[in-house]
Amino acid sequence: MIGATDSMTTKRYTSPDPELDSYYGDLAAKDLQPLWELGEMFTSEPKAAAVPHRWRAADLHELAGRAGNLVPIERGGDRRVIGLANPGLGGAPFIAPSLWAGVQFLMPGELAPPHRHTAAALRFILGGRGAYTVVDGDSIPMTPGDLVLTPGWTVHEHHNPGDEPMVWLDVLDLPLVIGLEALFFEQRPGNPEQRCPPRSASEMLYGQSAGLVPVGNQTPAFDGPSSPLTVYRWTDTDAALDALLEATSADEGTVRFRDPTRARDVMPTLRCEMTRMRAGATGCTQRQTGSQVFTVLNGSGRAQLAEHSFDLTAGDIFVVPSWVPWHLSADTQLDVFVTSDAPVLEALALFRRDQVEASR
Repeated sequence: MIGATDSMTTKRYTSPDPELDSYYGDLAAKDLQPLWELGEMFTSEPKAAAVPHRWRAADLHELAGRAGNLVPIERGGDRRVIGLANPGLGGAPFIAPSLWAGVQFLMPGELAPPHRHTAAALRFILGGRGAYTVVDGDSIPMTPGDLVLTPGWTVHEHHNPGDEPMVWLDVLDLPLVIGLEALFFEQRPGNPEQRCPPRSASEMLYGQSAGLVPVGNQTPAFDGPSSPLTVYRWTDTDAALDALLEATSADEGTVRFRDPTRARDVMPTLRCEMTRMRAGATGCTQRQTGSQVFTVLNGSGRAQLAEHSFDLTAGDIFVVPSWVPWHLSADTQLDVFVTSDAPVLEALALFRRDQVEASR
């Protein structure tokens, strides 16, 4: 043996044995492959195609600002978004094999018209005030630190009647949906006169208080695969993190965003968590299967991802590929939003987490 050529659509393996080499040619001609030559598929642990990478807030905001002047909403295909392309994915416009992420920029007075798609999306608000999004007719004001959900196939649009540019992180399960050949997309008619009340309907029904959900005949029926609460306010998350650190006397705490009506993640394909670290704290080194996207909301510190070390400031975004060991260190109090594909791996019994070393 042992070689291969790529002159055919199906890889043709070669061998110095003329008879075996001829056999390999016949296999390739029929679009068949010998399993005994495919040992490289069976690795002892996950081999990630994506690489650890950080996108600096200063670069993202400068380039997003330029897009605001150069790319009107109409020219940008109704969404002005800068996608984060992982350098390890061969030019694919994805931050990880199963996740798409980008920074969306909406200028004052602009409207991003309604559309829908089977890919699920979330918005994590990074800056600006006065804008709102509309999800299946429910208007949701957006403020920094808020998490807004756009479950798959919900109609959504974005309005900015205020006087500040709005910037937020988008994360979608788009590569997963494309890989499963299940992506549908359609434009929808808009309503430029849409108004936004102080609170969304989903908040009034499902966000009144932790542990309280409406029941009875007057409650709208809901049996969707995602959380019926489509916005998780930073004020609530901030208070929960403070209480968690006070109750545990710990230097680090994490809360997970959950469906208030059932014990599950906010969406079937996306897990959302928020971590707070006290100034001077260093977390344990850990790794897990699947991909994670980290966004710094407040503070400064460092991320160690295998041999890669990244300084962090507010607005920075970085990706941790599958099974890459990582830990965070905080110079000041550090608040970090984390999105991952963990629900998918858990559903397939493929999720694994390992603590590499204890906290220091």
